[in-house]
Amino acid sequence: MKKPTLLILAAGMASRYGSMKQIDGFGPNGETIIDYSIYDAIRAGFGKVVFIIKEEFKDNFKAIFDAKLNGKIETGYVFQDFDLSKYGINEEIYREKPWGTGHAVLEAKNSIKEPFCVINADDFYGHDAFQKIADFLNHEAQENQYAIVGFKVGNTLSENGSVSRGVCKTDENQFLTEITERTKVFGENGEVFYEENGERFQLSHDNPVSMNFWGFTPEVFPIIENMFVDFAKKNADKPKAEFYIPSVADNIVENGIGSFKVIPTDEKWFGVTFKEDKPIVQDNINKLIEAGIYPEKLW
Repeated sequence: MKKPTLLILAAGMASRYGSMKQIDGFGPNGETIIDYSIYDAIRAGFGKVVFIIKEEFKDNFKAIFDAKLNGKIETGYVFQDFDLSKYGINEEIYREKPWGTGHAVLEAKNSIKEPFCVINADDFYGHDAFQKIADFLNHEAQENQYAIVGFKVGNTLSENGSVSRGVCKTDENQFLTEITERTKVFGENGEVFYEENGERFQLSHDNPVSMNFWGFTPEVFPIIENMFVDFAKKNADKPKAEFYIPSVADNIVENGIGSFKVIPTDEKWFGVTFKEDKPIVQDNINKLIEAGIYPEKLW
């Protein structure tokens, strides 16, 4: 049985952060958040890591990761670009930014032939999440049975502004019934809210949300491709429209194509959306090192 692959989404523009947060140093020796994710993935038994990046990032990424990962895990690079001809779309569609996370996953279709996990480059997920998704990919994943690690929304907030979260609803067996992207989720006075069209709605602290931590098999790629082609054609005149992974999951569930097991974790997420998040991330990493969860020098 092939070991699962880790697919890291790192092609984002980081507009709110102001620089390439994907390769910014947060650990005591300049470790990136990606370093900690790969370290956890190796501990959980992953066999390969594939970076989804913009082509102009390639030299920076290879300089940072190739030497340190050599002999520890196989690595690969895939570029997210604006070329739609590979998906049978020959008209040129003007874009201001990449097509989004769903399209980023699709770009890896020729590089991944085994069960795989998708994560963001700028989110710190914790070892428990990686171990649980590895167990799922090794023992439960099937052609039409996928998974998402569900973080408690109250454990995923930023102290420096609102965040986007895929808010999940589940059935009694903890399978996903609905996921909705909420683009303005925030905490206030110990409570959690999201805002939509100027209205405020409360969420339970324990409500599972997507942090873009998914478990798939390669059979999902044709499904994503069909959806993306349709999306791109319908949004040809909307240069800011994005094709999100939660939309793929919602479509799969709604049309009975497959199911998503929502795997709970109590891990406290932290990540970098805003520049002001950096010292908080550094402090959290230092606390994990002091607790013995990670070595002071990863590699």
